[in-house]
Amino acid sequence: MPRLAYLGPEGTFTEEALRLLDPTAERLPCANVSAALNAARAGDADGAVVPLENSIEGAITTTLDEFAWGEPLLITAELLLPVQFSLLARPGTEIPHIKRVYTHPAASTQCRAFVARELPEAVVVSAPSTAAAAQEVSLPGSPYDAAIAARIAGEHYGLVQLAADIGDRSDTVTRFVKVSRPGPLPAPTGSDRTTLVVFLADDHPGALLEMLTEFSVRGVNLTRIESRPTGDGIGRYFFHFDFEGHIADARVGEAIAGLHRICGEVRFLGSYPRADGIAPQIKRGTSDAEFAEAGDWLARIRAGQV
Repeated sequence: MPRLAYLGPEGTFTEEALRLLDPTAERLPCANVSAALNAARAGDADGAVVPLENSIEGAITTTLDEFAWGEPLLITAELLLPVQFSLLARPGTEIPHIKRVYTHPAASTQCRAFVARELPEAVVVSAPSTAAAAQEVSLPGSPYDAAIAARIAGEHYGLVQLAADIGDRSDTVTRFVKVSRPGPLPAPTGSDRTTLVVFLADDHPGALLEMLTEFSVRGVNLTRIESRPTGDGIGRYFFHFDFEGHIADARVGEAIAGLHRICGEVRFLGSYPRADGIAPQIKRGTSDAEFAEAGDWLARIRAGQV
């Protein structure tokens, strides 16, 4: 039975994602994303499940930075989880009496309209996670009247649901990834995604275009690109890339090798099955068979078989 760390405490959306990704795993709740990933790195857990991006808020920057700067980990699976928020409170609480709401900043952002409409006098305070907010609200003498969290958090901590599905968008989705220490990669499925972190060798005109060209000329379709500051001063960035395909695919392998030639550092974060099951459209001239045929043709030319 694997042991998986996750962003805790019990009742987070991350716990829900973990249960779906690996129902048999022993669960190790951690205080934050960094702690969950470090538990995997240190061997205290066999892996970790963490959020990577949200369809409204975008990337989870803590996760991006951990992948870029921390000890290497590999993504082995992903999950797209619909996110629905509830307003939770101790039994007997009524909405007009709520003056202080506790929740994670991402949740408060995604529930702005509800809070403005239903809780115009309430102060919203930031919590480490939505489940931590629910846990705090459940305590006797808590300074908070209600939490915005997942319904499962209310069940964990004995809170009642005063309002359901309070997000501004009903179709909000968070992408979670399962990671482990470096080891064998998941086999190609024909519907895969690869993730990299790329650092420029130097800052010069056209540097980003040069990186993108490595993908474009080989027909590799990008699904996400994020820039993050290196910390070396204003205007200095590194890049996260998600793209279709598996490193075992010739076009993907050659694109990554091309980046390695022109960039300061390329950190491979994994090739793994896509949660949505979408297969890439293979551009003419970029299939494995066409790469192999071109390699054979070049070998014959080099051997003088013209």
